[in-house]
Amino acid sequence: MKKQVLVIHGGETFAFYDDYFFYLKNYKIDLEKIKAKSKGWKKHLQEDLGDEFEVIQPQMPSFRNAKYKEWKIWLEKYLSFLHDDIILIGHSLGGKFWAKYLSENSLPVKISQLHLVAAPFGNNDDTSGKTQNYDLIDFNFSQDLSKIEEQVKNIFLYHSEDDPLVPFIDLKKYTKALPNAEKVIFKDKGHFSVEKFSEILKNIKQ
Repeated sequence: MKKQVLVIHGGETFAFYDDYFFYLKNYKIDLEKIKAKSKGWKKHLQEDLGDEFEVIQPQMPSFRNAKYKEWKIWLEKYLSFLHDDIILIGHSLGGKFWAKYLSENSLPVKISQLHLVAAPFGNNDDTSGKTQNYDLIDFNFSQDLSKIEEQVKNIFLYHSEDDPLVPFIDLKKYTKALPNAEKVIFKDKGHFSVEKFSEILKNIKQ
C-alpha cells in the first residue's frame, strides 16, 4: 500500500468582508510571482516522492477569503479515503489549519508525520517590524496543542528568517507549544514559494 501524503495549501483570510473587498480592489497582479507559484514545490511533490507515495492535494474552498468551518467541512469529505500512517503537510494558512484541526479533533487514522511550513501561529503580535495584512482570528486555536503531539509521531516545523509574511517569532511560539517538534530553519527561503524543497522530501522519506 502506498504511503499517503495529504497537503493543505495556504490562503488569505479576513475578519470582515470590507477588509476582503479592500484587499481585492488594491491587489496588484505580479505575473512573475504567479509563474513561480505554478512551478512551486507542491506542484511536483508527487513526481519528487515517487511511486511509493500517493499525494493528495485538495483545493480548499474560497482560498482568497478562507473560513475555518468551510475548510473543516471540505477536509472531512476526504477522511474516509485515508489510511494509517498518513503524512500531513500544511503550508502557510494550511499549517495553521492543521494546528487548529488536530488540536481540537482526532483523525480517524494514525498520523506518521506532520509538516508545518511557514505556518502563522496567532494574529501575529509582530515585534520584528514586518507587517501582516491578514486577520487570522477565524483560524485561531487554543495555546494548548498537546492533543497534536498525542496523535502525531513526528512533527517538523519549517521557517525562514526572511519570510515576508509570517514573522519568525511564530516559529518560536510553535516550538514552545510543540516541544517535541523538530525545527528546520532557513535564512533565504522566504515564504517557501520555491521550486525545490529537498529538506521536506528527505524528512518525508526517512
